[in-house]
Amino acid sequence: MHTVVVLALPDTIAFDLATPIEVLGRVRLSGYRAGYRVLVCGSEPVVAAGPVRLAVDHGLDALAGADTVIVPGRHDPAAPVPAAALDALRAAADAGVRIASICVGAFTLAAAGLLDGRRATTHWAAAQQLQTAYPAVDVDPEVLYVDTGQVVTSAGATAGVDMCLHLVRRDHGAAVAADASRLAVAPLHRDGGQAQFIARPAVAAADAGLDPLLEWLETHAHEPVTLAGVAARAGLSPRTLNRRFHEQTGHTPMQWVATVRIRRAQEMLETTDYGVDRIAHLVGFASPAQFRAQFKRLSGVAPHAYRTTFGPRP
Repeated sequence: MHTVVVLALPDTIAFDLATPIEVLGRVRLSGYRAGYRVLVCGSEPVVAAGPVRLAVDHGLDALAGADTVIVPGRHDPAAPVPAAALDALRAAADAGVRIASICVGAFTLAAAGLLDGRRATTHWAAAQQLQTAYPAVDVDPEVLYVDTGQVVTSAGATAGVDMCLHLVRRDHGAAVAADASRLAVAPLHRDGGQAQFIARPAVAAADAGLDPLLEWLETHAHEPVTLAGVAARAGLSPRTLNRRFHEQTGHTPMQWVATVRIRRAQEMLETTDYGVDRIAHLVGFASPAQFRAQFKRLSGVAPHAYRTTFGPRP
């Protein structure tokens, strides 16, 4: 089983610490098998996390047995990191362990030298501070997360959820990631200025009154859907529907339909050997050319490149 070790340093941000525990700890595979074994380790037996104190079950030696190490942010990202923790992170990286950070946890990775020469991100408000303190890091403040292979960094707060869902998709595929997103009551993608592999609509507010319509779109997105038809189903004018939809989701209805179609296309590229033209038809696009253009716009890569990365293995 894939072991994830969350590193709790002094004055850790409780939200960042809880994110991988909750998102990854709830992942289930076929037969309801756990997708991850999630442990929490610390440089001290009791770790401050803002107004609370957390007792951790494991010491830094747990990093040596990890498949993935996730480093939450700390309230003062510039505070010195315990030398033993830095040494343990370096040793884990040298052993090939995947290392990830949430929010200003990137400062800890940078202090360990793990971001030198790499593109990375952090909370936008701390991006300039990170760049100034660690000029060898290529800081990108505009994105939700950056995946450079062994090292993954994410922006603040809920971007950590996006990153964790991305890791689930990398490890277990689109279907498991979709289940994890539903358990986390989170969308499977948010636009963030990054050419990401994962495409999904933004989540609607609970009181938006759009849930029945969104469920209908999920079921019928592969059909010839038009704005006029969606508006008629909602009992609204197209103009009013566009306004309400954008207020609640950040998208127009037809943008939402496009992302649903692309998400389904991603699943087909991962799990079938269907040709791109056939997939374009099955998910509802009028032409393969339109499908390719939308796929590249929303996921950042061409369908063939996506299949090369995530498709079925021989």
